[in-house]
Amino acid sequence: MIEIDPKTYGNPELFKLLLAGVAPRPIAFASTVNKEGHPNLSPFSFYNAFGVNPTTLIFSPSRRGRDNTTKHTLDNVKEVPEVVLSAVTFDMVQQMSLSSTEYPEGVDEFIKSGLTALPSKTVQPPRVAESPLQFECKVREVIEISGLPGSGNLVVCEIQHIHMDENILDSEGSIDPDAIDLVGRMGGDYYVRTSGAAKFIIPKPLATMGIGVDQLPEEVRYSDILSGNDLGQLGNLEQLPNAEQIEDYVTSQKLESLIRDRVQLHKYAKTLIADGKTTEALTLLMSAVN
Repeated sequence: MIEIDPKTYGNPELFKLLLAGVAPRPIAFASTVNKEGHPNLSPFSFYNAFGVNPTTLIFSPSRRGRDNTTKHTLDNVKEVPEVVLSAVTFDMVQQMSLSSTEYPEGVDEFIKSGLTALPSKTVQPPRVAESPLQFECKVREVIEISGLPGSGNLVVCEIQHIHMDENILDSEGSIDPDAIDLVGRMGGDYYVRTSGAAKFIIPKPLATMGIGVDQLPEEVRYSDILSGNDLGQLGNLEQLPNAEQIEDYVTSQKLESLIRDRVQLHKYAKTLIADGKTTEALTLLMSAVN
């Protein structure tokens, strides 16, 4: 056995160890607003339920290890002590990953990720419409563990109202794990899901920041063939292809006839995304737009 003293092991190494060793962890979309009412959306896997009397959920937006700054979510719940915690499912996991990009303050992650903000019933922050299970909460307490780089901040939430899609229920009225298809976080780039093939990989968002779903052409954004996961992967690219790249691609691949058939083009692009050829897929889609 390897013996480790956490006091001397180093914070980056400890962080990796805990992420891989305390897993899988449920993921919650935390939507908050600041005192001006501007929304913020961010996923957290330091999250779980802790009792029903009162109904208590806790999540932890940690301080950044590199510079000890706090996340917008933590700042917001201190200004407006309310939050909506929405379940993350496999159908939205790529958009969840994109939303975890550290966009500047004031950028709306709902728009960047292509997710839909839905008004809540009892609190100010909006819900994630695509989530089948949403908890409207008031924040009872924020416990700052130490204030040191990498330290946690426990946001203790009391559920005020629950929205649940009846399609996730089984014949006895309980949540069916296959129907809800929740996603769990593991170490590195690994995730798990509650149905189908359990283990899969999603690369971390680009360090340089993805363009976001909102920067994709409307023809792509509103495709009835591409899924939210497809759009999430496209939105995580660094930039749109330019006109020269598009023309060179169409000519080299002899795709002139394909770009005139919108349905077949979008189906082929979806296949490219599934094969990991996301840049090629966006170039193909842009060829029809141009």
